[in-house]
Amino acid sequence: MTIISAILSYLVGSIPAGYIMFKLSEKKDIRRFGSQATGATNVLRLKGWKYAIPVGLFDVLKGFVVVYFALKFFPDKRIALLCGFLSVLGHCFPLFIKFKGGKGIATAVGVYAALAPVPLLCSVGIFLAVVLLTRYVSLGSLLAMLSFPFFILCFIGERAVITLSIAIFCLIIFRHMSNIKRLIAGNERKLGEKTT
Repeated sequence: MTIISAILSYLVGSIPAGYIMFKLSEKKDIRRFGSQATGATNVLRLKGWKYAIPVGLFDVLKGFVVVYFALKFFPDKRIALLCGFLSVLGHCFPLFIKFKGGKGIATAVGVYAALAPVPLLCSVGIFLAVVLLTRYVSLGSLLAMLSFPFFILCFIGERAVITLSIAIFCLIIFRHMSNIKRLIAGNERKLGEKTT
């Protein structure tokens, strides 16, 4: 049952909402445009809020649902943590579109919402503050994900959740390497800037 849940978590995470939406509306592969990711931020730049919001919500739900049900059905919380990590992994490297997907932020938010909503709200506050000050969504996302283990330490102190959040952060850093290089070079796209 644990193995089945783990596989299902990865497969749920692999559902590429942004890719499907862009394919249906534009008949094109979103990974050839903008940041070349399938997540809501790239959808926002290419299609606007009307399309980005449902994509973002779906990606959040992918992470939330697998952890929520794992917590309900398994007494060992570590299984829920594994399911959460695999859902983020599936979002970043989706089986259905040759392992090139999103950057993991929205699905990680869903995972954290199921595990630790108060620390997550604090991290969301970090995200909003950074984006308001700099208009860099990537920088806000990275700093929010970095802050989450510290908020877990402050509010809950669960080592297993801290370990999970560090593992997810490492995965997110890997998927954001191009953004980090652009941030260092000073040519990262800001919120509101359209791209083709």
